[in-house]
Order: sequence, then C-alpha cells, then structure tokens
Amino acid sequence: MATLLVIEDEPALARHMARYLRQYDHVVEVANDGPSGLEAARRLQPDLAIVDFQLPGLDGLELIRALNREHRRIRTVMVSGHANVAVAVQAMKAGSSDLLTKPVPLRSLKQAVDRALEEPLQAGGEAPRSTAVAHTILGHSRPLAGLREQVSALARQEPGDGSAPPPILFCGETGSGKLHAARAAHATGPRAAEPWVEIDCLALHQGLDAAMAAAAPGGGTVFLKDVGDLDEHGQASLLQMLERRQYRLPRGGVEPLRARLMAASGHDLDALVRQGRFKAELLYRLQTCAVRVPPLRACTDDLALLARHFVALHTGRYRLPAMQLAPAAEAALMMHSWPGNLRELSNVIERAVMICPGGRVEASHLLLPAGPATSSFGALSELSDCLRTDELDRAGLVRALEEHRWDLHATARMLQIEPDQLQRRMDRHGLYGPT
Repeated sequence: MATLLVIEDEPALARHMARYLRQYDHVVEVANDGPSGLEAARRLQPDLAIVDFQLPGLDGLELIRALNREHRRIRTVMVSGHANVAVAVQAMKAGSSDLLTKPVPLRSLKQAVDRALEEPLQAGGEAPRSTAVAHTILGHSRPLAGLREQVSALARQEPGDGSAPPPILFCGETGSGKLHAARAAHATGPRAAEPWVEIDCLALHQGLDAAMAAAAPGGGTVFLKDVGDLDEHGQASLLQMLERRQYRLPRGGVEPLRARLMAASGHDLDALVRQGRFKAELLYRLQTCAVRVPPLRACTDDLALLARHFVALHTGRYRLPAMQLAPAAEAALMMHSWPGNLRELSNVIERAVMICPGGRVEASHLLLPAGPATSSFGALSELSDCLRTDELDRAGLVRALEEHRWDLHATARMLQIEPDQLQRRMDRHGLYGPT
C-alpha cells in the first residue's frame, strides 16, 4: 500500500483514477490545480504524485520542479493530453519516472505507478532515475547471463550519423520480463540519460504517428508495448516509419526518427503472420535485433536469488521489517512450475510478505496451489522441520483479513483466490469476523 496524490484539473478523470488505484489498497487523494496540489503534497507527504501537464495556477512542469525541490521523497509520473510535449519530456529528465499520454488506459496507469514505487529511494531520499542499477537483469544461470550480455551488446550499438538505430524486439512468454529487459537495454546504453516513453499498442486510440509525435521529439527510447496488437493501419505506419526513419506530424510534414524503438509482444508473431494478422515485412524489420527473454522455468538456478530480490523489494514497498526466506519456502518455490513466470513469482512473494506475521517467510505464506509440481513438498517439509501447519495458515488468513478490514472480496482478490474459497478456509479455521 502506498500514499498517492492525483493532481488533475478534470475532476471526473481525477476521481476515476483515484477510484481505480484505491482498488489496489493505495491511499489516494485528489487535487485539481497546481497550488492545491503543492499544498496537498506538503500536508500528505505522498509516496508518488501523478501530475497533469496543463494545470491552472501552476503548470505540471513547474509543479514537478517544486516537488523535487521541496519533497525529495516524492516520485512523480506526468500525464499529458497535448501533442507537443517536448517540455513534458524535459520534466522526465528533471525527475518524473514516466510520461503517459492521454487518454491513459487504467492498466498503463497502474503499471507506471507500480514501476515508480518499485524504484528504491537513495540515501538522500531521491528516487533514482532510469539507471543501470535500477534495471539490472539479475541472475547467474546461463539463460539470464546470456540475456544480460545480449541486451548490453545491442544497447551499445549506435549509428555514427546520428540516425535512429534499428529496433530491438523482445519476445517471450507473458510475464517473463520483456519490459524489464527493455528498460535494462535503455539504462545500459548511451541513451540512459534520455527519456524513456511507453506506447501501449493495445490501447492506442490515436494513430501511431500522432503518438510518436507526442512521445518522441528527442533522442530517447520509445517502447511499443503489445506491438502484435497494432491494427492494420498502425502496422503500415510503423513499417513506413522504420523504412523511411521518419514519422508524420499531426499538422503535416515529417520529423526524422531519432528515438530508439523497442517493442515487445506476448503473441507468437510468426503465427500471426501465417494467419494474415501481422505484416511479414514489418516482422522482418522488427527482427533485425530480436531478443528472446527466457521463461522462469529455464532459470531455476536463479529462482532463490530472484525470490530474495522480490522479498527485499516488497518489504521495502510496504515499509515492513527485513524478512528472510525459510529453506522450506525456497524448496516449495523450486517445485512450482511458474506458468506466470517472473510476474507470478513477484505476485506470490508480494502476497507472502503481506501476510507473514514475522521476519521469516515460510512455505505456508506462499499459498502456492497444490498440484503435481508441489505434491512432493510435504515429505521434504517434514524432513526440514518446516511442515506447513494449520496454525500458520490461520495466522496468515487473519493478517490478510485484518489488512482489508475483513472485506472478503478485497482479501480474496489480494490472495488471488475466489471469495467462496476464502470463506471455506475461514470456516475451517473458525474465523467469522471481528466481534
């Protein structure tokens, strides 16, 4: 849970954002102009402020500068609905973690918030910029070491004539970490100090050229998320952009493409080509520098390392005391098949640290589903004297329910189970709510 401040001059939009973010147990306050936003930040001391570019009284750029001067512990995300956002991009250089263009898909808003909150604060209180330290590809196994080397090598390559380098296409299963690999490429290359901007192709309401005009006036990196979901017109625009190294401006004319394009898709693009849903010529262009991100099941040697990383990450996010992973918990993680890859691992660890009553995450706190991959865990747990017990399960449920004020639907959503499943477990433990 984090404290968020939405500073947006459209009251209906601000309420919509706040209502959505509160579903994820954040405390959210709203301000509708620059001065009241600054005053709210002074009073609230939020973890993150979502700032509209055009605000009455004090525009978003000035507001971000003021927040950076006065509140070095506040991260910021800027939102803009204007085509000419070169000044807003400069705000990213000054400290904004992300730049989102209106209309903002709520899914993209949550992802930007999550990314910003995941970046640890430095000793002086300042949130780090997009640096190699913040976006390192962890792991010593052959697949992850190879991924790190490939990403680093591609990121360093820049044309000597100042033109845009070829795009980098990140392929892999859903949740495997394609976005993180792309951000690592940006952070380790010569464009690390330039803006990082994301365009969600699945929720692209305007044309791709218009989105590029808003997002890429400089020489940073533009990440095309879900590029396989571009419609036919968007694919044609992207192909022309890559062939001519320029894009069309909304009011006429063209602009040279200086930003580096990176793209990712959870779809099998070759299959989409065979189905006639994706242009073969565009796939050839995107595959000039293709990077395949390995699934988590191919990196089991690094599973414990990655799990400990997420424990440290999420305990920091929720301001909890340091926690350790019990040996039986690590064994249970090793026996799970991880169909959701890194994203699933992060979610499992986040949930575990939230319901863990002490400083040691046990196997019972992971709440991994029973199945063939975990059925042999019981014997191993007995041998390690870390048997999953009803007492621990009951304590974890009580903590989760108390965190959500005994709201069954909110608790079930956090535990990623159905409300009737939660009710059955409560009945088994004799939990009927506070008296």
